[in-house]
Amino acid sequence: MAPRKFLLASSVLVLLAGNAVCSDSKAKPADQTGQSANDAGHPMSQQTRFELIRGLTAERVFVRKPFPVGEKGLMIKDGVVSPNDEQLNFLLAQRGPAAKPGDRAVITDVLVKDRSIIVEINGGPKKKKKWYQHIEAGVGSTGNTIPIGSDNSENAKGSFVALLFDHSVPDVTPDQVKQMLAPVFDFNALSATQAYVDTLPPKAREAVKNHEVLVGMNREMVVASKGRPDQKVREHDDRGEYEEWIYGTPPQTVEFVRLYGDEVGRVEIMKVDGEKVVRTEKEVQVARSGEAQPQTSEPQTPGEAGQPGAPSLRRPGEALPSDDQQSGSVAPPYQRPRNDPSLPPDPTSPQPQQQPQQQPPMPH
Repeated sequence: MAPRKFLLASSVLVLLAGNAVCSDSKAKPADQTGQSANDAGHPMSQQTRFELIRGLTAERVFVRKPFPVGEKGLMIKDGVVSPNDEQLNFLLAQRGPAAKPGDRAVITDVLVKDRSIIVEINGGPKKKKKWYQHIEAGVGSTGNTIPIGSDNSENAKGSFVALLFDHSVPDVTPDQVKQMLAPVFDFNALSATQAYVDTLPPKAREAVKNHEVLVGMNREMVVASKGRPDQKVREHDDRGEYEEWIYGTPPQTVEFVRLYGDEVGRVEIMKVDGEKVVRTEKEVQVARSGEAQPQTSEPQTPGEAGQPGAPSLRRPGEALPSDDQQSGSVAPPYQRPRNDPSLPPDPTSPQPQQQPQQQPPMPH
């Protein structure tokens, strides 16, 4: 009886060991960063933390997304960047850009938190002091102290991006973190132009690679596509002042790129065979952040003053002087009533001249 019980227990142990081996062999595949799902739950070790900080600090990168100045930076979770483009444009207009697409930035600090990895660029969002600026010395017998080093540095002009995780920061390598930061940083670009072109939409990117200029591009796109112009001319027309960039000289093909402010409004090409090509319809829309967006045909609703969204002090139902002139009804001018003793005298009306009084003759 005892040998049978021993054999039964041994067979049960063998079956359990086989199931454990099968479950281990069916582990989940690795994700895009090279970190398997089973390893994702392991917290980062102290040695990996040191290697991560040492491998990313002082690294020079090219920026792919605009970064706003201040403590509201970018966040990446599961490969999705937030805030969205609309919120990002609002932050850029409110705080200013710390880095634009195509700019070179420097990773100045790496902070590993419980559930996030924060990568600061260009000094970070907060102003930091030197070690000697924290030292104070006593003056006199009053016990007052003054700092040894003066703080003449400017406000912080950097920003940051945070990698967010659900539970804890996994045990990842610097190369895996670089892959996670690929939506906002380019670690492999050879030049700023290449990094900037990679941020453009397909139509604008293809035009830059073919050295073409589209109506609606900004100056940076034109320079990335054609380089610096051979000649510049400043003129004005019905749309206002413009700057014309001229590429090429006869008898070769000559291209005239007309910029109104920072936007291309007209492209004229004079070919060698005498053919003239003129384009004025907008082909690409450029956002404030410098990124190109597809052109939309939604009309803008004009404001009360005739401009899109223009503020007005006009009361509801009140007509402007221009409206009265268009309708032909103009209010008559105000006339002051005459000979009204209750009103003060009108200084503009002619006053009656007083006759000088005659002096009596002097007695002889």
